[in-house]
Amino acid sequence: MKNNVPVMILAGGYGTRLREETEFKPKPMVLVGGKPIIWHIMKIYSSYGFRRFIVCLGYKGDVIRNYFLNYRYHNVDFTINTQTGSIIEHQMDDDRWEITLVDTGSECLTGGRIARAARYVNTDYFMCTYGDGVADVDINKLVDFHLQHGQLATLTGVRNPFRFGNLKISKDVVAKFSEKAGTAEDWINGGFFVFNRGFLKYLSTESSCILEQHALPEVVRDRQLKIYKHHGFWQCMDTIRDHEKLEQLWLTGAPWKKWETPPAIKPAVREKLDKNSEQIPI
Repeated sequence: MKNNVPVMILAGGYGTRLREETEFKPKPMVLVGGKPIIWHIMKIYSSYGFRRFIVCLGYKGDVIRNYFLNYRYHNVDFTINTQTGSIIEHQMDDDRWEITLVDTGSECLTGGRIARAARYVNTDYFMCTYGDGVADVDINKLVDFHLQHGQLATLTGVRNPFRFGNLKISKDVVAKFSEKAGTAEDWINGGFFVFNRGFLKYLSTESSCILEQHALPEVVRDRQLKIYKHHGFWQCMDTIRDHEKLEQLWLTGAPWKKWETPPAIKPAVREKLDKNSEQIPI
């Protein structure tokens, strides 16, 4: 079942090109529309039914730990009766997430982080993405594509915004993985990966293991990497300019926001409030 398939989020980097925001917090905790970008990423996946997450921590990981330890405090409206101490929560959404927070080391690189957190993967395949990018990717279609082609790995390809490396493609099989910049017509690695467990053999727990420089080129060599071409919206948050763009997009419609906002107060909660209203002195 999809609810058991974990989504691994790489959330341990230093975010040096976003230093104005990341001096005191990790990049996944930078706010977009008042919520950390990691929250947006998790909402994307959970809107398709994938609610189990493995977060790979590193730089200032305690900030992420504290956020999720106090998640309900940060995200739920509640009423407090200061005389009785009773608390009534008004659930704003129905995330129902299971989150495993893994300390993968402050100096560890992307491949090593995945390998160190892999002990929490107990399914035939798992998903993985970066902690700083959002998209309107149809996750169900991405997973179906991966399961149908039967190879070890799928990455989501997006159009090149010039400063990222490009992919050489032959019939949806990645024939070359390059980190050198290409042209606007090239496809690049947009994250949103799907990996079979067999992919883990290309990784090591060494801090120096880099997903993009070590594992992916080797999988390409073995012709086990497919590209899922995403023609829609994608945006990473690599620089202050990127952050400002995401903030503006949030205000004007946020194309990655595919989830629905539930009613602010559920009927059962409203009924409970009505029953208790007479007990609250005015």
